[in-house]
Amino acid sequence: MKIQSSKAIVTGGASGLGEATVRQIIGLGGKAVILDQSDEKGGSLQNELGEAALFLKADVTKEEEILEAVNQAADFLGEINTVVNCAGIGIADKVLGKKGVHNLSLFSKVIQVNLIGTFNVIRLAAEKMANNEVNELNERGVIINTASVAAFDGQIGQAAYSASKGGIVGMTLPIARELARYGIRVMTIAPGLFHTPMFDTLPEEARTSLGKMVPFPPRLGYPSEYAQLVQSILENPMLNGETIRLDGAIRMQPK
Repeated sequence: MKIQSSKAIVTGGASGLGEATVRQIIGLGGKAVILDQSDEKGGSLQNELGEAALFLKADVTKEEEILEAVNQAADFLGEINTVVNCAGIGIADKVLGKKGVHNLSLFSKVIQVNLIGTFNVIRLAAEKMANNEVNELNERGVIINTASVAAFDGQIGQAAYSASKGGIVGMTLPIARELARYGIRVMTIAPGLFHTPMFDTLPEEARTSLGKMVPFPPRLGYPSEYAQLVQSILENPMLNGETIRLDGAIRMQPK
């Protein structure tokens, strides 16, 4: 699928990796629905990008909200042939820490947002995609999820986050196998250390220090580099059922 033909839903699309993806798609001629919970950022991005963009406020964990958003997106786009799942949260909490045991509700929340929220969007968007006309490559759509290198190299304090991202990796192949009959490809990107809003609270010195942990290039990744990989996945029909690490060869240490 050429990116200019993309009619996309991007969750977490108002900032970070999602925003970069929206900009990449629209900048090259596609259309995108920005699914996010931030009215301010989402509305601002829609206004900046113009008629090719639509902001919809929705919580990925809420079935009714995502069902309504997918229906609105289909009306705006004409059809949905691309989904990029970037919505997610991260926490740091030890199983046995100085303040006691890991909070169970916090663990559940991370799983609910990162894993179940991703699946919620996949299932409802795939239902729409399955009714699309096939393109010249016999495709009806492409779904791209966001995991993390923490799925493989989880650090101390990342039990919840690593479990949620590991779940995304684990469901990629079975969903790709199932949706193959409809001509829908399913891929996952596992980013390493990227300069997203969660890093904005850190001093520049700390960000530079983290970047130097990456073998090459020795810096934090740019969200635009994530968006470049989204484009490559969209445009290469043989990419299916796989998780791609986008990490500059970093392998995270225990802590």
